[in-house]
Amino acid sequence: MFKAIFIATLKEYVRDSAAIFWFIVFPIIFVLIFGCMFSSGGSMVFNIGIISEPGNRLAEEIIAVFQSVSSFNVSVEKGDGQKELTELEKGNRSIVLDISDLSLGNGPVEIPLYYIPGKQTNQVLITVVGQIFNEIERNITGLPRIFKVKAEQVHGKTFTDFDYVLPGILAMSLMQMGLFGSLRFLGLRENKTIRGLGVTPVYRSTILASEISLRLLLAVIQTMIILLLGILVYDLKISTSIFHVLAIVIPGSLTFISIGYMLISFVKTMEGGNGLIQVVQFPMMFLSGIFFPVEMLPDFLLPVLRILPLTYLGDALRMVITGFPGNYSLLTDMLVLMGYLVVSTMVTIRFWRWE
Repeated sequence: MFKAIFIATLKEYVRDSAAIFWFIVFPIIFVLIFGCMFSSGGSMVFNIGIISEPGNRLAEEIIAVFQSVSSFNVSVEKGDGQKELTELEKGNRSIVLDISDLSLGNGPVEIPLYYIPGKQTNQVLITVVGQIFNEIERNITGLPRIFKVKAEQVHGKTFTDFDYVLPGILAMSLMQMGLFGSLRFLGLRENKTIRGLGVTPVYRSTILASEISLRLLLAVIQTMIILLLGILVYDLKISTSIFHVLAIVIPGSLTFISIGYMLISFVKTMEGGNGLIQVVQFPMMFLSGIFFPVEMLPDFLLPVLRILPLTYLGDALRMVITGFPGNYSLLTDMLVLMGYLVVSTMVTIRFWRWE
């Protein structure tokens, strides 16, 4: 009986072009878009504005130092600086330095640095500019260096931005598969289909089991497609075997499947279920660190990140797929996911309605 129900459910799913798009085609589009964005390996370039005065030899030497930095695209204005400040306000400059009034005396020389607050990269640039001026100061005073960092390469795996993003795309796809997959059962319940099957020999639990089994099968297929696309198109190197990856994918998928069924236990209509799932999935997509390092988030959002299950699924997949160091241990990731699975299953059992 289970086999027949499972095959019927699979056929119905295959005939649904919208479901095929969102659960299969959409993740592929995501991989291709992010692959084009992050697989080029190009370095980031910052537009730096410098306000100077003509005929100042020291200013010319400082400008030459900044122009020698490959990550800086330097624009120089010799005048009152209004043009560069206007470009800064338009967002065409990351920072603007004013070295139009350089006069070496007994005390330190203050150099105005203008920037737009709120951008993390600007804070990094301020630190880098300070280090450049410290180096210039040492060259002027002739003071020798006490410490010098010697950078040496270690022959290990080289990580790219795409290596970081692809496990996040897979984690997002598994989350959406689990959460939105529950809406189909909610539709059967809303349309009274489940009630009608109650008078047949088919157990309602068999229908639910076939739905869950289909989601797990689709999760495995989705994983294979995403990984194969990453390997063939973007030269992804998997650091472990596919079986280790599936050992994370299957329990991770079960976790979000369970959360999805828990959510529809509290609503009666498709509109209510879709709205509730949207409210749950959006914070996880943008606050779980699956597309960017968690260090980029403000400190006050870190407690939110630590309670999101997608944080731990993305972290675990990143470790097993690319070998990228995780924010947590693999054991911690799996224990948190299993904790969510157990709790959401218990809540679902408590509030579940067949009709």
